[in-house]
Amino acid sequence: MKERRIIKLLIFAFLTAILFIFPVFAGSVRAAGLWAYELGTPDMGTASAGRGALAGDASVALFNPAGMTKLDRSQLFSAVQGVWLNTKFDVEQQTFGGGNGDNAGGFIPVGSLAYVYSVNSKLKLGVGAASYFGAGLDYDNDWAGRYYVQEAEFLTFGVTPAIGYRINKWLSLGGGATVLYAKLDQKTAINNQLTDPGVPDGEIKIDDDDVGYGFNLGALIEPREDLRFSLTYRSRVEVEFKDVADIKGIGPNLQALLDLIGVTSNKVDLEMELPQEVLISGYYDLTDKVALVASAGWQDWSAFGKTTLTVRSTNTTSFEADRNFKDTWHAAIGARYRFADPWLWSVGFAYDSSPVDDKDRTPDMPLDRQIRLGTGLQYNWNQNVTLGAAYTYVDLGDAKIDQQGGPLQGVLKGDYKTDNMHVVALNLIWRF
Repeated sequence: MKERRIIKLLIFAFLTAILFIFPVFAGSVRAAGLWAYELGTPDMGTASAGRGALAGDASVALFNPAGMTKLDRSQLFSAVQGVWLNTKFDVEQQTFGGGNGDNAGGFIPVGSLAYVYSVNSKLKLGVGAASYFGAGLDYDNDWAGRYYVQEAEFLTFGVTPAIGYRINKWLSLGGGATVLYAKLDQKTAINNQLTDPGVPDGEIKIDDDDVGYGFNLGALIEPREDLRFSLTYRSRVEVEFKDVADIKGIGPNLQALLDLIGVTSNKVDLEMELPQEVLISGYYDLTDKVALVASAGWQDWSAFGKTTLTVRSTNTTSFEADRNFKDTWHAAIGARYRFADPWLWSVGFAYDSSPVDDKDRTPDMPLDRQIRLGTGLQYNWNQNVTLGAAYTYVDLGDAKIDQQGGPLQGVLKGDYKTDNMHVVALNLIWRF
């Protein structure tokens, strides 16, 4: 028994080291909605409803460390998923010509991994790796909004070691630390026509990365065997990107102007906060075969919308750019049905409010309200192994754009009538 415990602890330490060394495994979701609920976990089948209270496998280490106390033994969870984003802009009005930008989305594979080591019936140690926040859009270089953005990619990867402890029969508490790697890559065309008529478009690009730190807390409350609730908190994470803008293809007059104000040689610091989140979830066994799940949450998008920009030179200057984002609300409801002994079917619906009004929305972050429909199946291969599959359809809204840019950007009006996401996931739960 002691040898088995040592082996499990070594697996926990090994996986922790692997996750810190090889962050590329978890990737990042390329989506118009920055907050990613789809991590390949079984709760994709309920559109994330009941996320913190399900506590049925090691993936709970990613969301609610207190929920690890529901696991009777050590577990390993792994998942792979494919994300298909379809986002097409329809131009209504523009100043400088150009097309719709084609499909700015695409396909990206994503993965997640979690492990829970059961020290005893009360104490659990966990570690998880996934990307819960990220975005990526790639428009045609000559599209109508090229002076606003051509490519915008914000990728993250987080590793979360966690601990959960059962206080008594009805209460468990947990906490974890988050180490988040973030990468920003953005490219925009420069309009030379005002200062250098006849000169083709130039280009400005910023490419940098940073590591931020945060924490998450969780509580699991079980007033009865058939009923439980969870309360989780994920802290904000501050990241700072420092880069000298890569500018090329600009006319001599504009070049002289940029040199004069120091943009081409001075380092630019961009500070932003990834939103904090509070989530309440519930789970109720309606019968011995049917369970109902639900969630409600709040995310601090107003803080994310405020970005501090600093140009470092002999006369360092800082100012705060405010996108006028507002906090968002999340609600989800779902059900699980064990229609045969080894089979579990899930279905769910979720809604997230928009973080930005139409007048403030920009094509680099065309965020809008989101509606999710999810379903999934899990199959108990044996008492140690469970296989699962899930699908989620996400309606990302029409994201209307109404930007009255300056003389170099021009007017850009239109919307994203095609704006959705399909996610297919396969997962494995191994108990030992």
